[in-house]
Amino acid sequence: MPDPVTPMFNVQIDGVWHQFPKGTRVIEACEQAGSYVPRYCYHKKLSSPGNCRMCLIEMGFPKLGPDRKPELGADGKPIINWMPRPQISCAQDVAEGMGVRTNSALVKECQRGVMEFLLINHPLDCPICDQAGECRLQEFSVDYGDSKSRFLENKVKKPKNVVLGPRVTLDDERCILCSRCIRFCHEIAHDDVLGFVDRGSYTVLTAHPGKRLENNYSLNTVDICPVGALTSTDFRFKMRVWFLKETKSICTSCATGCNTIIGTREDVIYRQTPRENDAVNSCWMCDYGRLNFYYLQSERRLLEPQIRSEGKLVAAHWPIAIAQAALQLKQFSGPEIAIVASGRMTNEELWLTLQLVKILGVELIDIVPRIGAGDDILLSTDRNPNTNGAHLILHLDSGPGASLPAIAEAVNSGRLKALLALGENPIRFGVTPEKLANLPAFVVLDILSNAATEHATIVLPACGFAEKRGSTVNGDGRLQRLNRAVRAPGEARDDWEILRDLLQALGGTDSLYSIEDVFRQMAEAVPQFAGLSLSKIGDLGIHVMEADECPPPPFDPEAADIEEAEAKRPPGR
Repeated sequence: MPDPVTPMFNVQIDGVWHQFPKGTRVIEACEQAGSYVPRYCYHKKLSSPGNCRMCLIEMGFPKLGPDRKPELGADGKPIINWMPRPQISCAQDVAEGMGVRTNSALVKECQRGVMEFLLINHPLDCPICDQAGECRLQEFSVDYGDSKSRFLENKVKKPKNVVLGPRVTLDDERCILCSRCIRFCHEIAHDDVLGFVDRGSYTVLTAHPGKRLENNYSLNTVDICPVGALTSTDFRFKMRVWFLKETKSICTSCATGCNTIIGTREDVIYRQTPRENDAVNSCWMCDYGRLNFYYLQSERRLLEPQIRSEGKLVAAHWPIAIAQAALQLKQFSGPEIAIVASGRMTNEELWLTLQLVKILGVELIDIVPRIGAGDDILLSTDRNPNTNGAHLILHLDSGPGASLPAIAEAVNSGRLKALLALGENPIRFGVTPEKLANLPAFVVLDILSNAATEHATIVLPACGFAEKRGSTVNGDGRLQRLNRAVRAPGEARDDWEILRDLLQALGGTDSLYSIEDVFRQMAEAVPQFAGLSLSKIGDLGIHVMEADECPPPPFDPEAADIEEAEAKRPPGR
């Protein structure tokens, strides 16, 4: 909604008067009024160079009488004095009394002419182009172009398969010189690495001498490229986009929680792309988070429950594994049990973990902080997506990681008899493998095998971020929603179901039949979630707390690492 103090201008679009706040671009005003104006170079988050000319419209201003005041028509509105030449709508703001025509004969002729020029040297290889299915040139040629070509000369040939950087490949012959990628690198990524060289029909896009497109936001240039010029090396020629099922979700690689669309087919993730949310990530997403999903397809995935029998882990059915885990934990009192939760867990999973703490009388519980190098764009130094959620639900008043030394010391000294590790590796915060192996009860809930799982007494295979539903609170205090994009492999189960079944086996609640039930129970106890439900969170999330309410995790440069699971990617990716 516009600011109440912002002046509103009356603008006529295709014969109908509308009101828009001062500063609105004409191209955006037309779209809001239901008259879409095609564009290539224009992007609402970037500057407007006005170089593609696809957004040409007819424009006019009020006709002034002898008294220099607008002449009014029979409807009481100003009479428009139309300019003789078309104008670009991307670099012009609305003004009082302005008139716009988006579908006149002149505008249609301009659009046909621009499309003809853009296609003069463009290769006619849509069936094999990686952008097919989401190409604006292909779409606009049908909607605004002509069905035939008058061009008989040979097309100018330009370079193909140009490696601009480790993640982006360029087909220069498809470039229409819109300059979106150049402006993104300069204005958003602050890495002025791309530019045009040569002149006329021989102009090509390239990286500056001695530079490569290798910043952490390079793949955003692929997203905003309106044609098939810039392609993701990782996704290139892997899957036709019309086969992909798209699921709205969020990135869980850091505390920013960028809004995403996960593209999948037959339970395989092929790509993640950013989803617009001005309160979180605008239109962008870092390459680190975008490509951080291959560990879900790792050979180290835990695919079935396991229990230790005669010194070895053997496969077991879920009811047996849950019953055995409950039996092992029941043998000890609260001071002899510790729980290591995770800042990657959803709010619902953390809530059920808190119920485990209460029913077992656990005194030692914490999450493992993850710290890495951040930037001033999107990448947060906090690599846990739900540190704020853990603070709200588990009441970590001393900050995440404060109790980990005490847990490690209690295990290593032998005072601790049972350890429940939820998505974390205790070896990483000081517990020795030998002491883990000697624990009477070491229950692990995780998605990948690691150095600690081989010493577990019970292994419970869980789901990754794209395989489950739930909610998290990002670093700015915004409650957001995860959605399931693929099914988990093997016998892996949703984390909240595992924790619920473990609670039931320990004598706890048995009234939770869906994740909505868990959220409802949590919302009744956590003031920040009061009155909310998973559906009410919506696609864009809800701000529920201030960022400074949660103590920051301790920064230890030597301990700042990325989990093996995150680093697991195909070679060269």
